[in-house]
Amino acid sequence: MRVLVVEDEKRLAGFIKSSLEEQKYSVDVVYDGENGEYLAFTENYDLIILDILLPKKNGWEICDSLRNAGIGTPIMILSALSDVSDRIRGLEKGADDYLTKPFVIAELVARVNALLRRAYKVSQPVIRIRDLELDMAARKVKRSGEDVRLTNKEFALLEYLILNKNKVVTRTMISEHVWDIHFDTGSNVIDVIINFLRKKIEAEGTEKLIYTIRGSGYMLKD
Repeated sequence: MRVLVVEDEKRLAGFIKSSLEEQKYSVDVVYDGENGEYLAFTENYDLIILDILLPKKNGWEICDSLRNAGIGTPIMILSALSDVSDRIRGLEKGADDYLTKPFVIAELVARVNALLRRAYKVSQPVIRIRDLELDMAARKVKRSGEDVRLTNKEFALLEYLILNKNKVVTRTMISEHVWDIHFDTGSNVIDVIINFLRKKIEAEGTEKLIYTIRGSGYMLKD
């Protein structure tokens, strides 16, 4: 899943980015409100982590702008403003969660996981497709009860395919949700990682799960 972090404290932003990347998320970071709003409008994110006291444009304005434009991307406000009135204001402006600073990174990660499950209408952290299990909280995969070791990108790709099971997922959709803004869309990296992923989860003697839809993309069939 792809996350946008809008946070002007660079050290904190870097800490959040590295922590989420350890959880196999793709993360883009910007340090002011104008750039944050621009990316939120022009890129496809699964979640936005948004500070309030930002240079150029504050988080309240960004929330208003996104919701007034009909953009429903889940927003987690992350702010030093801790009064009840501030938390209420954030939720009333369309934020889906509000976490105050200072915070424990494990709680932030848990809230990110919960928001993404809610966005994709997943009630439990463990998703099962036939004999394949993907644990969104522990970030682990099993096939026929055996652990499957995946790279960060392989896990992110499999997670996206599972969350869109029985639907055609195009290469453009994959690049927008699994890679960050620096991804070269003209490369064949997606096809290469799909092949690596197939070799790991479709070992000899197991059922095929990932299908190539010619001229369109890929589909994970339940």
